[in-house]
Amino acid sequence: MALDHTASGVYVIAPTPFHDDGRVDEASTDRMTDFFMEAGATGITVLGVMGEAPKLDQAEALSIATRMIKRASIPIVVGVSAPGFAAMRALARGSMDAGAAGVMIAPPNTLRTDDQIVTYYRQAVEAIGADIPFVLQDYPLLFQVQMTTGVIKRIVTENPSCVMLKAEDWPGLEKISTLRAWQADGSLRPISILCGNGGLFIDFEVERGADGAMTGYAFPDMLVEVVGKLQAGQRDAAHDLFDAHLPLIRYEQQFGLGLAVRKYVMKRRGIIASDAQRKPGGTLSAKAVAEVEYLLGRLAQHDPRAKV
Repeated sequence: MALDHTASGVYVIAPTPFHDDGRVDEASTDRMTDFFMEAGATGITVLGVMGEAPKLDQAEALSIATRMIKRASIPIVVGVSAPGFAAMRALARGSMDAGAAGVMIAPPNTLRTDDQIVTYYRQAVEAIGADIPFVLQDYPLLFQVQMTTGVIKRIVTENPSCVMLKAEDWPGLEKISTLRAWQADGSLRPISILCGNGGLFIDFEVERGADGAMTGYAFPDMLVEVVGKLQAGQRDAAHDLFDAHLPLIRYEQQFGLGLAVRKYVMKRRGIIASDAQRKPGGTLSAKAVAEVEYLLGRLAQHDPRAKV
């Protein structure tokens, strides 16, 4: 199941489940993997930004990726971003040997010029091997690296193993339109475009030409349904469902707190046993919990999945 430019639908960004004492929770990892498949996910991305990858050692990271790869019957993409290429190569090769579909690479925040960005990805491909399909992650709000459409085009053109863009710029709709226009006129080869940002703009991103989402949310089954409706031309039904979830999506977008919200709701849904994060990590105050519960109660009036 090697990743290629035809990838579409929803690749759920998986959090890493922990016990309250910080140990990796393997039983919850299995249950979560099963849930994502039952929810209709096209694929799963592990060790992404919301996967707390920097808090794992190399052995733990590979173990978690391998466990999910072995359990899932859908493609698994593994985030392999690392300060150095040696660690990136080890996790990338180990994950692919275990059966991963591809890897995802984010830029380090030290890159400033277009040439630096392009050179970094060329060197990353040299390090992990040109035989590994990779996802180019464009998330300037977090990584502080500004990738223009021209830079993305250069990276895709220079590296045939780049098969997908994870589009997380904000605003980013015009970027999608430009890239798809280049694809239409033949100046850019086809790539998959899946979008992040917690699904905050997925309604219009798909309408602009994105193939779906690669993101996390406490209700990934909703994202699957919305993307499916949009792709089937059911615009109003898709927007109605999306709009019902938008207040909770917005609440989950708080930097430093979003993962705590997501894990709390996933625990309430019975997907994971604990909402624990490894330190350092944000925690929900009693007031925040009450606000999340209020949002769930309002959402349940429109979507029975929120009746937890």
